[in-house]
Amino acid sequence: MRDAVIVDAVRTPIAKGKPGGAYHQVHPVDLHAYVLRALAERNRLDPGEIDDVIGGIVGQVGEQSTNATRLAALAAGFPESVPGVTVDRQCGSSQQALSFAAQGVIAGSYDLVIASGAESMSRVPIGSSALVDGARADVGGPGVERRYPGGLIPQGIAAELIARQWGFSRAQLDEFSATSHQRAADAWKQGHFDAQITPVNDLAVDETIRPGTTVEILGGLRPAFAHPSWAERFGEIDWKVTAGNSSPVNDGAAGLLVTTGEIAERHGWRPRARVHTVTAVGDDPIMMLTGIIPATAKVLARAGLGIGDIDAFEVNEAFASVVLAWQAETGADPAKVNVDGGAIALGHPLGASGARLATTLLGVLERTGGRYGLQTMCEAGGTANATIIERL
Repeated sequence: MRDAVIVDAVRTPIAKGKPGGAYHQVHPVDLHAYVLRALAERNRLDPGEIDDVIGGIVGQVGEQSTNATRLAALAAGFPESVPGVTVDRQCGSSQQALSFAAQGVIAGSYDLVIASGAESMSRVPIGSSALVDGARADVGGPGVERRYPGGLIPQGIAAELIARQWGFSRAQLDEFSATSHQRAADAWKQGHFDAQITPVNDLAVDETIRPGTTVEILGGLRPAFAHPSWAERFGEIDWKVTAGNSSPVNDGAAGLLVTTGEIAERHGWRPRARVHTVTAVGDDPIMMLTGIIPATAKVLARAGLGIGDIDAFEVNEAFASVVLAWQAETGADPAKVNVDGGAIALGHPLGASGARLATTLLGVLERTGGRYGLQTMCEAGGTANATIIERL
């Protein structure tokens, strides 16, 4: 029976996703190509052996359109015989790419495959793919409107509804966020990310980490999504979600090399982890970001594991309220969650974040000697991915 193992994982440092950010002058296809090329070079792999490159990209418009993953493989110098495909499960796109890669390897459709992701939010701003002639498109249509009167909502409003439902205070959100920055800064200082990084434009560290951030500084920021129109639909909201307790916009790329244990041995590679169990779920598209709670329950049940069996967690910090709600519902030990910081500090280059979580999680397991790691990602529209890897 074939298995799916991760041979290597690499990412770029994450840059600010706006003009002036370190990667603003880098075409997103070239940004993606950096990690593809690095995986081949680091592992002395003949790129012609790669059966497919599966890449996650969220803003599939403009420079990130036209199956940009295939173009990234070409930009990386891979032979023309190497195909590429771009997937979109919103923020979980490259985590889904890892699931597809593992499934293909186990099924025998692939022997060697790269699961990757990239996003240039400085060149393709968030929401660009939902615009038509500069105005927001009716992406749901009348069928969705009939089922959800008033239509779907921005993720920031969902984060506010989560904070209200679970009763989180503004101080709790800001304290969680300050901790993310402190953990990320400490992780860089202690060299935790050094082996995971392929440099681009000489950027040495993730660009949005603020080591000096405190709860008091974050407490001075204004709510980002407050508007009286939402109270008409959802009732009174004590606005708490700010730019400081949310993930920033970013540019970055990440990728993983996936194969079987037998093929890895043939190439002289030591597999670093096994893709143990994967799942995806759908959940309420209004609350939207709570899908990680049932996704975690489902992946643990499929794996035959309990929350106490997991040695490290990577839960995407789209918003502080999302991770706090997940912790409250799952009972996970906060000391095992995002120990090297999360997206609030490190950044959230949408299509790359799933692969970035896997890269970080693998590093944490290897450093701590843990066996099982679980990553989960909330996604627009009310879906979520959850993945368990087993360190080898």
